[in-house]
Amino acid sequence: MAATEQGAASSVRIEPWAEDDLELLRRANAPELMAHLGGPEPEGQLRGRHARYLALSADRTGRGRMYRIALPGVADAVGTIGFWEHHWRGQEVYETGWTVLPEFQGRGIASAATRAVAEAARAARGHRHLHAYPSVANGPSNGVCRKAGFTLLGECEIEYPPGCPLLVNDWRLDLRAESPA
Repeated sequence: MAATEQGAASSVRIEPWAEDDLELLRRANAPELMAHLGGPEPEGQLRGRHARYLALSADRTGRGRMYRIALPGVADAVGTIGFWEHHWRGQEVYETGWTVLPEFQGRGIASAATRAVAEAARAARGHRHLHAYPSVANGPSNGVCRKAGFTLLGECEIEYPPGCPLLVNDWRLDLRAESPA
């Protein structure tokens, strides 16, 4: 990692999702950021997603948490990340997903935030594994998984959005294993 990437990555913070984060969700709904996820969502779906993020962020039962990604000296959040329960191949696991706004990409922020969210999922003690399912065509997100210490289990097909088949890589992190340095 280059020195500028290392500096940005080491100062990444994840902060619980809040009412004011709807505008961040709108910014993350840009066509270039949603290209591997079926395209931008209409406003009604975004508002529904925001309500789900607020509810998940307020939950204290271990079902998951949503966060905004913050950097010191930057007034607005630079991305989104979270973890949530997901039924996968006969077991309950956590799933994670993230978005970093274009002007902040390429600095190691997504990898650092993914490591931070893995620690949050580990602390929740709800499930053994954290999975990520980036599109096989999404090189940067697959790179985030690799850098954050996930193991590639292989390709599979999921529906996202519902009704739309998507070929993804199934990445898994064992939350009971020692945290990577």
